[in-house]
Amino acid sequence: MAAGERAAEPLAELSHYVVARPIYSEAGFQDENERRPPLPPTLRERAQAACSCSKKRAFQITKSFLPILEWLPGYRVKEWLVNDIISGVSTGLVATLQGLAYALLASVPVGYGLYSAFFPILTYFFLGTSRHISVGPFPVVSLMVGSVVLSMAPDENFIIDSSNATGANSTGTVVDTESRDAQRVLIASTLTFLVGILQVIFGVLQIGFIVRYLADPLVGGFTTAAAFQVFVSQLKIVLNVSTKNYNGVLSIIYTLIETFERIGTTNIADLIAGLLTIFICMVVKEINDRFKHKIPIPIPIEVIVTIVATGISYAADLENKYNAGIVKSIPRGFLPPEPPDVSLFSQMIAASFSIAIVAYAIAVSVGKVYATKYDYAIDGNQEFIAFGISNIFSGAFSCFVATTALSRTAVQESTGGKTQVAGIISAGIVLIAIVALGKLLEPLQKSVLAAVVIANLKGMFMQVFDVPRLWRQNKVDAMIWVFTCVASIILGLDLGLLAGLLFGLLTVVLRVQFPSWGGFGNIPGTDIYKKVKDYKNIVEPDGVKILRFSSPIFYANIDGLKSSLKSTVGFDAVKVYNKRLKALRKIQKLIKKGKLKATKNGIISEPGITNEAFETDEEPEDNEDLQVPTKEVEIQVDWNSELPVKVNIPKVPIHSLILDFGAVTFLDIVAVRSIKTIIREFERIDVRVYFASYQDNLISQLERSAFFDDIVRKDIFFLTVHDAVLYIRNQMTCSDSQDPIFEKISLMQESKEPIEFTETTRTDDELDVQEEAMRRLAS
Repeated sequence: MAAGERAAEPLAELSHYVVARPIYSEAGFQDENERRPPLPPTLRERAQAACSCSKKRAFQITKSFLPILEWLPGYRVKEWLVNDIISGVSTGLVATLQGLAYALLASVPVGYGLYSAFFPILTYFFLGTSRHISVGPFPVVSLMVGSVVLSMAPDENFIIDSSNATGANSTGTVVDTESRDAQRVLIASTLTFLVGILQVIFGVLQIGFIVRYLADPLVGGFTTAAAFQVFVSQLKIVLNVSTKNYNGVLSIIYTLIETFERIGTTNIADLIAGLLTIFICMVVKEINDRFKHKIPIPIPIEVIVTIVATGISYAADLENKYNAGIVKSIPRGFLPPEPPDVSLFSQMIAASFSIAIVAYAIAVSVGKVYATKYDYAIDGNQEFIAFGISNIFSGAFSCFVATTALSRTAVQESTGGKTQVAGIISAGIVLIAIVALGKLLEPLQKSVLAAVVIANLKGMFMQVFDVPRLWRQNKVDAMIWVFTCVASIILGLDLGLLAGLLFGLLTVVLRVQFPSWGGFGNIPGTDIYKKVKDYKNIVEPDGVKILRFSSPIFYANIDGLKSSLKSTVGFDAVKVYNKRLKALRKIQKLIKKGKLKATKNGIISEPGITNEAFETDEEPEDNEDLQVPTKEVEIQVDWNSELPVKVNIPKVPIHSLILDFGAVTFLDIVAVRSIKTIIREFERIDVRVYFASYQDNLISQLERSAFFDDIVRKDIFFLTVHDAVLYIRNQMTCSDSQDPIFEKISLMQESKEPIEFTETTRTDDELDVQEEAMRRLAS
């Protein structure tokens, strides 16, 4: 028991602490601790650091550009090779099938999907920093590529006379599919090449941070809308219903309308095959998810279904008997590399920019998940370069844009993949399909491939259930999700992404422009200050108001700072000063008329009667003495009491104002000028302004902005709010405040001419940025 008490004693001591130190203002703290201002490096020093080279630095630069040199020397052959082989084979089978399926989304012949599943892996193996992602086609990106392809090469551009096509006497028009497909492949590969160039430029310029503006709610809404777009585009293939290729605003709506208008032409064989494929794939995928700890390798259901469906289609001759849509022809082997059509760049530059960002964002997001899980780092800029070079390389071989697929990456990781060796092995499996197995898949129904795509959209559609959770946690994020999703469905993926990005940035601007603020008070007996409205035991220091403004201060929210000041102190400093000047004018007139007399004891409204509206030090001894004016007389005006003139002057119940800048990260020049104006406005009505809890960079910024002078000094800046409060208490006990308008009152008696009082106006250097800009425009 005694031992337990002894163990509890240190804990009790640690629950309290006592600190004894001086009250620190900024000036005092700098003097005592000898502040060392940071010296920026000179241009010569920067040039030397940038241009210096050593063997070690050269090797580091090489490793940063070729990350394979970082992980391959430490590859554990005995521990990792078997796992990578198993993972590579499993991923390769899935990649083969997804390559065929996603080619439908890109609006190119399905065989080119195999190329897109093979070539990008070869370069990413050397240049990529993620060890687990499976590089290749992704539904969202493939659909974005397909929208560009369809807009630039619609069927209407390839209509020919059917008699010329068949050599018969039949009349009518048909689509020249051979020319159309060749042109679409050229457009897709050119777009891929341009996307790669943009990604390399982004990586070289070190702007990988751009993906940070694609917030998780924005990406969630965008990918869900993309999943809906993919579903609609594949629905007509499952039904084998021919429709026009719509693009742009409301294209998804037009496609749905025409699909249901022609639903009577549905091919029953394709519909049954598609529905069975969707059902089987979703059931088996659910089994894989629920029993993933018991099943060592996920069941490759897509591969199994494809093999079975191909056999059934070939044995039953579904194409000839039931007019089912099949793959028909898959190129065997590789096509020679072809240069891009540079003349098309101008027509696709806008779309390529959005595709480059989306493809990069998806890959990095997935890569970071596994990098965090396995404790290694992802270099965002190097990923830009890796995917850029991969797309440039694969674009020369008639591929479409590559990124990573969530389902394929999950297969590679869950089957034991440790490094990109698994990726190279998966590329080998795709290579076998390209060289030897392509011919065997020609009887496969397209509806089966479309059904495989739809079955893989389950994860994206499940993101809809994130909206209620987001609404409970943060309504703004939920609004971003919903807005991006709806905009992407209505406007299309490219414009929808841009609209969602702008909406997200708008919410940030609004939150900064209208930040949280509040009056703070002290927890008695502590140095802790909290919002007055949030706690019952909060006590505000006598005559002191404390305002915390939780945002950077700049031209857009400076009016918010001013309005929060008025709400906190309960009055407008400018109006108070102008009202006092108005009262002084009336007092001067009464003095001139002899109805009031000013003495050292106060203002006398009638001989022998003391004006009770002002405080007096002692009773007057002789009325005659009161009538003798003297220049040295000063009168303390109690502006909070009743005055002898009919002027409604707001009460000023405080003598000090503390601005807590603990959450202020920067100030622009408009904020600096406005804050200096605020100090002057309060000083004129005898309210001192202090600053507390500011960050060090603000002091440097204020020094560069010429904020400090003889009136505004560093001794009004304090390290903490409690330092400022204690300083104010000490000052109030040592000295009495003096009204800034005393001197004019004391001179009223002798002046024969009216003393000029002018209402306050802001000078040019005190103008807000909006007012100053208007003045410049007007001049």
